[in-house]
Amino acid sequence: MPRTDRFLDVRRDSHSGELLARGGDVEAHSVLQRAGFVAVVRLHETYHRAPVGLTQDDERRLGTDAVARLRAAGYHVDCDTAFDTDARPATYAALGSLVAHLAERVREAVSTDEAADALTELTAAHDGVLAALKEVLAAAADFHDGLGSPADPYIARRLRHLADEYLRVIRNDLVHTRNELADRHAPHPGRSTCTEQVPAAERERSAACACPPPPRTLPAPPPSVASGPRR
Repeated sequence: MPRTDRFLDVRRDSHSGELLARGGDVEAHSVLQRAGFVAVVRLHETYHRAPVGLTQDDERRLGTDAVARLRAAGYHVDCDTAFDTDARPATYAALGSLVAHLAERVREAVSTDEAADALTELTAAHDGVLAALKEVLAAAADFHDGLGSPADPYIARRLRHLADEYLRVIRNDLVHTRNELADRHAPHPGRSTCTEQVPAAERERSAACACPPPPRTLPAPPPSVASGPRR
């Protein structure tokens, strides 16, 4: 059975005339955002719309580009004729995927040293991921300072508050976690790689390896049967 989250519609709404994209999973939502769509989050649905103020030609280019990108990523897209295209632009790894690779390094770490090395990429004072994120927030705040709308100075202050308070708390906690792991120098008991070697001090030299047996998993008890009233 095909996965329904691999299907999308890119069409003009018959009532409002808005260019909307519906369906897809979070990866498809990222493709739509990079194409220029704006996410609309509702209680039971997240869909995407074209930014306000675009001309008809701009919206046609936006919709066509989104259809091309989605199909290039392997999605099935139904669309209005105006947005249909055979173009398949090249896809590249997003910057976020490089950061997400750190999660894989932590998941595969077999010692505290390996986990600490991965977290160092987040917490490094000069060129860590969090330090770079703080620079992005500061740049966005500076951009809003001179943008001209009455709400822009408030947005600038809010962005600086996020960098100075919330991001600082996250970084301090992660630095503490990273340093604590770096001091332990211990293998992870559930992830250590079995070398299938018997230690020299082992008296029973016929043993296959020195690893402890895996924990015994007890069978789950059968579900209780609700008894009806006695007659």
